[in-house]
Amino acid sequence: MEHLIRIEHIGIAVKDLNAAEDLYARLLGSASYKREGVESEGVITSFFKAGPNKIELLESTRPDGPIAKAIEKRGEGIHHIAFEVADIRAEMARLKEEGFTLLNEEPKPGADNKLVCFVHPKSASGVLVELCQEIR
Repeated sequence: MEHLIRIEHIGIAVKDLNAAEDLYARLLGSASYKREGVESEGVITSFFKAGPNKIELLESTRPDGPIAKAIEKRGEGIHHIAFEVADIRAEMARLKEEGFTLLNEEPKPGADNKLVCFVHPKSASGVLVELCQEIR
């Protein structure tokens, strides 16, 4: 069974979403195809396609949100790498069994019609890993 199907997207933390959208539109040669707020995470996201890949820009909507804290700590830049999974609950159980620390006990609704769960960076060589499953 394939566990992590593919890289679903790379998340990039930004201070100014409008400026970042302009920059990435020029860099990738195409505009963002979707902007979406995720109230539970305190972010506004903007998605770009680059061939078969996606880039997610994330701007914090509150000064104490996870993106604001990440930028304060490390500056703007890559925030997480997201992997598509077929069965998020099964993957969460498998990763827990493998010794990974999950940041949530249950998958939660995320941007782009996905259920998501995050793996703590301390258990993944400093990388915040997101598991995401399409909501059917």
